Amino acid sequence: MEKLPIGIQDFGELRRGGYVYVDKTELIHRMVTMGKPYFLSRPRRFGKSLLVSTLKALFEGKRELFEGLWIENRWDWQQTNPVLHFSFEAIDYDKRGLEEALQLHLRMKAEAFNLRLERLGSKEQLAELIQKIAAKHGQVALLIDEYDKPITDYLNEENISQAKANRDLLREFYGVLKSADEHLRLIFITGISKFAKVSIFSNLNNLSDLTLHRTYATLTGYTQSELEYYFEPHLYAAGQALELSTAVLLDKIREWYNGYSWDGRNKVYNPFGIISFLDQQAFMNFWSASGTPRLIVEQMRQQQLYAMEEVPIKSFIFEHFDLDHIALVPLLFQSGYLTVKSANLLTGEYVLHYPNKEVRESMYAFLLQELSPEPTRHNTGRTVHDLQQAFAQDNLEQVRDILDSVLADLPYETFDKASEGLFHGLVHILFNYLGLYCKSEVHSARGRADAVVQMPQAIYIFEFKIHQTATEALQQIRERDYAQRFRSSGKRVLGIGVHFDGQERRIAGWEVEAL
Repeated sequence: MEKLPIGIQDFGELRRGGYVYVDKTELIHRMVTMGKPYFLSRPRRFGKSLLVSTLKALFEGKRELFEGLWIENRWDWQQTNPVLHFSFEAIDYDKRGLEEALQLHLRMKAEAFNLRLERLGSKEQLAELIQKIAAKHGQVALLIDEYDKPITDYLNEENISQAKANRDLLREFYGVLKSADEHLRLIFITGISKFAKVSIFSNLNNLSDLTLHRTYATLTGYTQSELEYYFEPHLYAAGQALELSTAVLLDKIREWYNGYSWDGRNKVYNPFGIISFLDQQAFMNFWSASGTPRLIVEQMRQQQLYAMEEVPIKSFIFEHFDLDHIALVPLLFQSGYLTVKSANLLTGEYVLHYPNKEVRESMYAFLLQELSPEPTRHNTGRTVHDLQQAFAQDNLEQVRDILDSVLADLPYETFDKASEGLFHGLVHILFNYLGLYCKSEVHSARGRADAVVQMPQAIYIFEFKIHQTATEALQQIRERDYAQRFRSSGKRVLGIGVHFDGQERRIAGWEVEAL
């Protein structure tokens, strides 16, 4: 049985070491033979570095690494190109500063080709290096991995000025590539963020953006068929360990880890998540281990936007990621928290949502902790599990106690009419988090209940008020007949009016009525 490629980003190591490789060379062949300058944005841990390493081996003519792959007999192995490969993971810009680090890295690259750089400045040296390599060895395949890392590493309020300085430097650095076109066989640039073209690539405006390109929607990540074909022995082992049939196992795997899409049709798995599952043979949240960017929470707080389950947007919104005007939706999309659920290519309209249970749980847990000033009082997973158990046991007193405990940590200013969005945001997150373990719905549209929890024995309809009584909340449930669509279920339907006192920070009113 081939080994699982956990953390393997080098194509040569993967192929020589007996690891599973999901053959993407047909798409790679199409890309490198159909065009020249490319850009690809994908979230972290999505195989971008492995893709760049594969391209490097291809242009260096390392045929032995491609034995048995689609491209082996469809590529001219006699024709090679010098490869200039930059990974910003390996450039020490944090300690040295970006300009000095780039110049040092360029000199190291020049030495590898037995060349000496004479010009001053990183952009001038890049142009010189490309020209000299091409003159000596032929057209250059330029591969740039994590192009945006010197920017995204500083995306917080304390370091935003450094991010902007690095952005301006990189704009000039990448700008020289357009004039070097005759010396280049390929330009392939990858990163997490898709900055607006006027921000980074204003001087390199001929890049073909593959981010939402339907042909390359599965260039990174694993499709369902790829998972079942290449990882069949590992899937069988996981099914045996978990005592699940193949059908049940695959359904649970899809729920937990599948769902990423860039065209609204093809869905893929994040390689890191699904490989980690196959290795540990346990349904766990591997995404949360890498944390959530602080900037996301800051933007959600400022905009009081927490309902991100179904987000309709126009295609031009994807371009609106710039340091001077950071937009929340592109930030969530590019960091991997939202993905394309559907796309209308005729109108340019997209609907975004969380890709799967793993990512949704990560976001809910993080926000539930961050929105409470005293998050150490709560283990969010435990809180939601206890809440689910209380509903399952029809123990509404315990439900009240848990809600009271979570909401009591909110600051006093939350309950001013001008800023009570945080209160409703926390309610939204809590009940949507609960929905991962039972059927729980949260609505924000006018005329619908604040929250609905459906259990085998009953349906609970909630209305929360800060500036009105529990009686008035319950009256709203009755008058607007929120229960109407549930009466045919045959279950008990209960309305629960909740009044939270902002001064005393506790549930001051709680009324329950059968509807």
